[in-house]
Amino acid sequence: MAHSMRFFATVLLLAMLVMAIEMGSTQIAEARTCQSPSRLYKGECLSENCLVVCESEGFTDGDCRGLHYRCICTKPC
Repeated sequence: MAHSMRFFATVLLLAMLVMAIEMGSTQIAEARTCQSPSRLYKGECLSENCLVVCESEGFTDGDCRGLHYRCICTKPC
């Protein structure tokens, strides 16, 4: 009987510990991303060139997207 009570207490303690860890964990909010077509990019869109032009416009990233494969610049909002 004493052995089963000790086992039950151990399981209960572990369950409470796991719940406390889960409740105390912090979640990091993901930043929103703003996107805009490049105003300076001309010609056929190539990812490397698009990135360079977007960086010169003050954005952090750029990629060729869409049906017409346009240069779209992105940055955190």
